[in-house]
Amino acid sequence: MFKGRINDFILVAAILLATFWFQNLWIQATQVANIPYSEFQTLLKTNDVDNLVVTDKYIRGDFKQERSDKKKQFVTARVEPDLVKDLEGSGVSYTRQVESTLFRDILSWVLPALIFVGIWIYFARKMYDKGGVGGLMSVGKSRAKLYAETDVKTTFEDVAGVDEAKEELKEVVEFLKNPEEYSRLGARMPKGILLIGPPGTGKTLLAKAVAGEAKVSFFSISGSEFVELFVGVGAARVRDLFEQARKQAPCIIFIDELDALGKMRAPGMISGGHDEKEQTLNQLLAELDGFDTKSGVILLAATNRPEVLDPALLRAGRFDRQVLVDRPDKIGREAILKVHLKKIKLHEEVNIEHIAALTPGFTGADLANLVNESALAATRRKSVIVEEDDFLVAIERIVAGLEKKNRILNPREKKTVAYHEMGHALVGCALPGADKVQKISIIPRGIGSLGYTIQRPLEDRYLMTKQELLNKMSVLLGGRVAESLIFGEISTGAADDLVKVTNIAEALVTKYGMSPTLGNMVFEQQQSPFLEGAYPNYPHREHSEESSRIIDMEIKKVIEEATVTTKKILEANRDLLEKGAKLLLEKETLAENEIKELTRDLVIPGKESPRKGPELTV
Repeated sequence: MFKGRINDFILVAAILLATFWFQNLWIQATQVANIPYSEFQTLLKTNDVDNLVVTDKYIRGDFKQERSDKKKQFVTARVEPDLVKDLEGSGVSYTRQVESTLFRDILSWVLPALIFVGIWIYFARKMYDKGGVGGLMSVGKSRAKLYAETDVKTTFEDVAGVDEAKEELKEVVEFLKNPEEYSRLGARMPKGILLIGPPGTGKTLLAKAVAGEAKVSFFSISGSEFVELFVGVGAARVRDLFEQARKQAPCIIFIDELDALGKMRAPGMISGGHDEKEQTLNQLLAELDGFDTKSGVILLAATNRPEVLDPALLRAGRFDRQVLVDRPDKIGREAILKVHLKKIKLHEEVNIEHIAALTPGFTGADLANLVNESALAATRRKSVIVEEDDFLVAIERIVAGLEKKNRILNPREKKTVAYHEMGHALVGCALPGADKVQKISIIPRGIGSLGYTIQRPLEDRYLMTKQELLNKMSVLLGGRVAESLIFGEISTGAADDLVKVTNIAEALVTKYGMSPTLGNMVFEQQQSPFLEGAYPNYPHREHSEESSRIIDMEIKKVIEEATVTTKKILEANRDLLEKGAKLLLEKETLAENEIKELTRDLVIPGKESPRKGPELTV
């Protein structure tokens, strides 16, 4: 506040000085005539000037007679050194004035210096705002954003689908509101609470909700903001953060992406150039040991890579409690959709339960994006309200990618894609326990997809049997087998399917111990429980070359077994395959009711009567 008043005072003073300066210039321009020295000598001889002021460099005075330009005063440069003799002989009154040049001389030195300093301060502040050299003097200050009690508007009502996590954190809120109640029996709150879970599940939102419910100050910072180019800066920022938090107590400190700060320390000399990160982590550990929860400071952190965190960070007395914020189930997705659907104009007949059933595996962020995409789809068709079809379009856009109707396929390629996708669909409809086939299309989507078959489970699954995994592989192989059966050759269209088949077969053999030859042994460790596909090309294997050979043979055997099942189904339903492909070439897209009608006479190998087609999804 005081600094702002000084700036205002300087601004007002500068405006006044500029005003006086312009006023003086205006007076000189309108009332004072600038005449040559020769004209002054003539006027002096004719006694037409008076009230002269003589300085070392100029002469100023009044005209006795009114001039045509209405100017009453004049000024001229002084040239003649013997001017005094002429003045004494003329009888004109004059005064001698010694001009002081001290102010002008000082100003000529000070003003450029002030301009230089001002420019330097301006650019220094700009660089500081960008985190550059200008902020060198405050580089050790914490960059955590402080939200006051009234700034955090998020509450538990804004968080849905993670009821278990909310219940765990409600205890933190009660402690911050009433710490005496928890300390009367000698209990203490955990010093640190770690929120773990996949990206997009609402960990940051939960932390804000805790601060909003407890009505306390909220410090928010990312783990990467502690680490800087200069050694020791991270540790200084950790100290500064906890000092600020103690002054603002009761409050909550939230560190997002804790894995950027708290990665496991390397043993011995392997640490190399990571000393700065280790110093920062050591300072965080010291601060966790040093502060008391009775002061009202609670530390929350979030990560989706708990396996890389240092064990010292997770021991009792530091991050005492770990709260899992997992992907929501069907009921949770329905609750999340209800929260986000309040922001759009929704048709009253939209079945939220059906949309939740169609989005297994979606996180809270995915569902928020789905609602936004559905609103955009309704806007594109000039509708005033969002309908259920808009959600189906948005799901396809998210899962399969953007339609590319401008990509023209030649007749041969289009026919190949039609048989390929119909092969997926028929195998998916024939195998028991397979996900329902909801749509088939040969319209290109995404980056490399020339067609797609959408399958969506009607319920959340957490366990799968060996036979279900084999059936999943058979459905993926349906496109490749259909091409081989109809054309007698195969194309590159099954590249992505083969990657998925190989991954499932490898997991079945090396992770789940489902190979009868290898028995109940695990040959590959899961790298990250929450970041799916984070290390697809770097499997962690610790076994002999002989075991590797057996694993490769078992993976090949499993894939061959799934391929045989796929061939039997498509050979038994070749007529349906050709009929469906022709229908798909004609319409380009088949909906669920059309697929049901097509597969009504589907033949299941090993059964005498055809299997009844799949029922419509409700």
